[in-house]
Amino acid sequence: MIYTVTLNPSIDYIVEVEDVKLGGLNRMTRDLKLPGGKGINVSRVLSQLGAENTAIGFLGGFTGRFIDEKLREELIRTDFVTVQGDTRINIKLKHGAETEINGLGPDISQEEADALLLKLSALHEDDIVILSGSIPPSLGGDFYEKLIGACRQAGAEFVIDTTGEALMKTLVHQPLLVKPNHHELAELFGVEIRTREEIIAYGRKLLEYGAKNVLISMAGEGALFMTSDKVYQASVPAGTVKNSVGAGDSMIAGFVGTYVLNGDLLEAFRTGVASGSATAFSDDLAERSLIERLQPQVKITEC
Repeated sequence: MIYTVTLNPSIDYIVEVEDVKLGGLNRMTRDLKLPGGKGINVSRVLSQLGAENTAIGFLGGFTGRFIDEKLREELIRTDFVTVQGDTRINIKLKHGAETEINGLGPDISQEEADALLLKLSALHEDDIVILSGSIPPSLGGDFYEKLIGACRQAGAEFVIDTTGEALMKTLVHQPLLVKPNHHELAELFGVEIRTREEIIAYGRKLLEYGAKNVLISMAGEGALFMTSDKVYQASVPAGTVKNSVGAGDSMIAGFVGTYVLNGDLLEAFRTGVASGSATAFSDDLAERSLIERLQPQVKITEC
């Protein structure tokens, strides 16, 4: 089973307006409410790919109930810890450019945090846990390490999609996959990266520090996939970018879902790139039909 963990989910409230008048009345031309959060995005794309998964984390209030209902409508299993506070709402204001206003999210009590750790104590050796996104301040900066400890104790694999020190701390525990983009990779090591060779060099450092596989997205330049002894580059399909939200999450879903279904790392890489592109070319997250159309366009070469 694949489990996705979202510690600070949201309703993503997407609002389109023709223009924004600060201090005046603005009328919407279109709006959309979607279950949001990086792990939840992963679950939704995994479901499109036919990869069985369970979404876990923290949900509370009427906003939490909305998210749970929407995920169940998409036939995604849920096993969230119910918290006292309301799950946040993130506003995506589109008026040519996109302006984001993100909610803070509820404070998580020690009892609620312990309840999530208890859920992970029931993992099995063939499970994969995907940890995505930021950690709410009330949980403390080491909460991912606690979750990873529960994974390792059960013998389960984990995938981590976060940045900075939070990512570096997890590498010693040998994540199955890490997925920084090239900008995040540069920030991680405090350097300026100009060439593919430099990206590969710093990606190899992540392998040296403990990651089993490294996937580095490079926007229009494609993506790199690195194992202990090989480096591959994938092209990206042609298309019009409509959406920047969830493309990285979709890439992780495509990779992990395909890897679980057939065990082929290169095919997982191809599907990951196709899934990320499909989301970028869509108003919402990728749908299976578009992922399948884009897969043949993803060309993989060994570096």
